[in-house]
Formats: sequence, structure tokens, C-alpha cells
Amino acid sequence: MDKLPIIYVRGYAGPTAGIDDVVDDPFYGFNRGATHVRVGGDGDPHFYQFEGPLLRLMGDEGYQLLVQGDQHRYLLGSADAALPPASLWVYRFYDQAATTFLPPPHENVFERLWSKVHHWVTADGFNIEAAATGLYDLITLIRQKTGAPKVHLVAHSMGGLVVRCMMQKICFRPQEDGRSRLPAKDLVAKFFTYGTPHGGIDFQLDAFDWAQQTFGPAGSDIFAPEKMYGYLEPGARFGDTPPRSSGFDPQTVPEEAFAAEDIFCLVGTNSKDYGPARLTVGPKSDGLVRIDHAYVRRAHRAYVHRSHSGPYGEVNSEEGYQNLRRFLFGPWQVALGLAGLPAAGDDEQWQADMRLAIRGLPVIVSEQQASHWCPIQLSQEIRRLDGKPDRTVPLAGTFLLEPAHSEPGMPSDKSAAPRMRYSLTLRVFKLDGHNGHFRFADHLEQVPAWSDTLIVDIGPASQGDEAGAWAAWNSMVEGSSDRFDPITEGLPTAQRRPVAVEREGEDYFCRIDLPPTARALPVLGADAAVRIHVHDRRTAR
Repeated sequence: MDKLPIIYVRGYAGPTAGIDDVVDDPFYGFNRGATHVRVGGDGDPHFYQFEGPLLRLMGDEGYQLLVQGDQHRYLLGSADAALPPASLWVYRFYDQAATTFLPPPHENVFERLWSKVHHWVTADGFNIEAAATGLYDLITLIRQKTGAPKVHLVAHSMGGLVVRCMMQKICFRPQEDGRSRLPAKDLVAKFFTYGTPHGGIDFQLDAFDWAQQTFGPAGSDIFAPEKMYGYLEPGARFGDTPPRSSGFDPQTVPEEAFAAEDIFCLVGTNSKDYGPARLTVGPKSDGLVRIDHAYVRRAHRAYVHRSHSGPYGEVNSEEGYQNLRRFLFGPWQVALGLAGLPAAGDDEQWQADMRLAIRGLPVIVSEQQASHWCPIQLSQEIRRLDGKPDRTVPLAGTFLLEPAHSEPGMPSDKSAAPRMRYSLTLRVFKLDGHNGHFRFADHLEQVPAWSDTLIVDIGPASQGDEAGAWAAWNSMVEGSSDRFDPITEGLPTAQRRPVAVEREGEDYFCRIDLPPTARALPVLGADAAVRIHVHDRRTAR
């Protein structure tokens, strides 16, 4: 995949006091890694060193971090097309609102006290539309100085809203000299968000929602879902709320602004490792942003058990980085779903836990679990798809790197034709309920009706350059999976055959039947299969 400039856009810093802390960091926090890792919010921390996303991209992908005292001045002083496209940039939009670069004013005791209070409750100098306009100008400058046709944008939290304001509003507004701006899809190749509140931030108490929307302390009213209309809609003014007839949905990016298929949203599911905000937002969140508000509709997404920020946060996590790297540079897009399912019974409630892992990684790249408040609602999904021609329930999606482009330690001596391997773990549960209440008379906690792991290998077929696929359910593999490449070598001899792959253009499709124990469940049925769709992203759309 092409190496394009990457621009990082940080999240909300709070009042002026928080802004002052942020601007004292040369890379706005994106240089920070972590040394703590744990399985869940109640687990004990273990040491695991993650260097941070900037350092990892420099090591893994050969990117350069070009600063020389002032990155913006360095850009202005460089000749056109003189800088390398494989470069990292941090958009320092908060600098103009900081006070740390100003001489301290002459104040008496009372003025100094009032100034400190003021700095803790206001964010003078920050305006989301001004920040979005500045981002457009920075992208234009970086394209000019690197000669790159487009850039990648990577944003944390509010930074994603700054990007969307640029894409959906600023790009449709003329410049001061009257010239039209370029649309975002001509400037940006891919857009990745960590924990961005695409649907705003809702609190459990209505009083907090009212205060946020009415007073907007320290500029926090930009997170009120109703007020997002003012900076996302081209014809609106900041502060406007959507008319009832507008059909405005803050989680939708219009196709004319930017394609949803070029957006990836990382969704955090750990509310326990964040600050006091988690008490007002609730458990179905990353501690600040609700799970169901953290993505753009129709965009790619992954769920990771990480909090919004802090030592267990999404940005400074291996899980976040691996999803980012694969989205930007992985040539193979993989989507998995359940196909061949019967109609759902009106009184049945079924859920599924899912985990997606990639060979060579020490982390899970995506997981949805009931214990994390985000299982796959099988019954609801099946009902939603009733009457549609493609009744495939989405399970997970990811992007794969070529084996030679993957992590050190990736097995390369197993085969003359190295393969990409990933696994999908499923656990299916039936909920026994009546009139909104669970019945536990016949209940066995954490005992699924069915569970298994599908291991899939993708690589060159035996003849030609066609892609081939091999798959096996782990329960059928006779021994440890790492002994077999392809995985079908661990099956009985009669079953050692590749999966039948159908090709449509640059897309590949295959189906793997569920085991008999799974197809005996009424929610899955006799024809149930995992449908795999692999798309070669190296071809132009």
C-alpha cells in the first residue's frame, strides 16, 4: 500500500488549564506508550511495553518524524515536493488557545485567583470550526511539500469531530479569497478514529445533558448530539440544532463528503479504567463515549477492551495500533458473517460472543462479549435482515498484511508460499426471559450452547497467483494448531482439502459450514455457515 503522510489530531483537552498541559507536550500525547496491560477492569496489571504509535510506525513502516524546532515553520521553509511522503505530523490546533507561551500578566492576589478559576472553567481561543479550517490548510501545505496526492488522518476522541467538521462543512465553504475548497475525498485517503464520540456524549443523568448543552463548560457543548448539527451541516451555524424534518444523524457521513468505507472506528469497551466520567456515562462505554455512539455508520470498526484514555487507553495500546496499521497498509480486507440462518422465533433471544485474532500478534484485534456489554445480538440481527436478499449477519472484519510485511517472528519457514492466518472464536448463548426479566431456573452461567474457533489460512493457491483458503474448526484439529500449515493438515486425511473459493473481479468469497453441534441449534439451523469475503485493496475503485 502507498506510504502517504499521516496527520494525528488529538482529542479534547478541557479548559485552558488542560490546554496548557497539552501544548507542553511536543507531540500532543501521541508519543506516549504504555507499560501496563491487563485482561479486564478488575484484573491485576502486568508489564507489557508498547512504544506508542509514532515510534512503532517509524520502526514498522519506515516513517519519519520531521520537526526541527517547529514542524509548521519547517514545512513552510521546505521546497515543494522535497519532503518524504512517508512522514508523520501532529496538528497542534490548541497552541493558539494556550497561555504558557505568554509572559505572566501583572495581577494582584484576587486577579490571580480569578484567573486560575477562569482557566479551569473556560477554553478561550478554541473553536472547532477554526480548528477544522486550520486542518484543511495543514493538509494542503503537507501535500504541497511532500508531493503526496492525499494524506491519512488519525484522530483521538474530539479530534475525529474536528476532522468531520472539515470534511462535512469546511470543505464546502469558499476560502477567504473566494476560491472553492477541494472535497475531503480528494485530500484524504483514509480516516481512523480512536474513541471518537461520533454520536455525541450522553450522560445517565438528564441534568448533565442539559448542563452540557445549555452552558457548555470549557467548550464541552460540542459533544451535545443536538449541537453537532451546527458544525457538521454545511448550511448551519454553530449552536444551531437540527429541524425535526432534517433527518440529521450525527453518525452518518454523507457520501458526497467522504466514503464510509475509507473510515475505521476503534470502539473501546472498558469503562472501569477511566476517570470519574465513567460514573455518569455508564458501563456500556469506554468510560466517556458510549459504545453505540463511537462509530460512523457503514464504516469499518473493531471493538477492544480498552478505556477512553489513560494508562489503559485506546491510543497507547497495542490493540489500537495493530488495527490502525492494518487499516492503513493491509492489502487484504476480510469480512466475516453468518449466512444461511433461519427466521428468528418471536420469543427467542440469542447472543454471540466473538473474538478475532491474527497470527503473530500478542493481542486480540477485536472482541464483542456480553461481559463487555457489547455481544452480537443474533436474534435482533436476524429479524433486522428478514426480507433482504443477503441475510448475512456481520460478525467481524479486519485487514491483513502480507506475511513478509508482518511482525518479526512471523513463521516464514513453514511453507514456500507463506500464508496469512487468523482465527474467529464464537460462543453462542440462549437467554431465557419472560416479560423483560431473566429466568435462571435452568441457567448455567457462562456455559454456551455452542462454542468453537475457526482457523483460516489465506495465501497463494498451488497453481498460479490465485488466492487460496484453508479452514478448520479447532475442535476438529488433531493437535496444536501451530503444528499445521495450512491448518487442514491437522484434519483427518479425507478432509484435507482447501475451501472452495469463488472470485468476482478482485473479490473472493467462500463458505465454511458450521459444525453439526452448531447447526443443531434452532437459531443457526442446518444450513448455517461462516461466509468470508476477501477484497484486494490494491486495485483502484
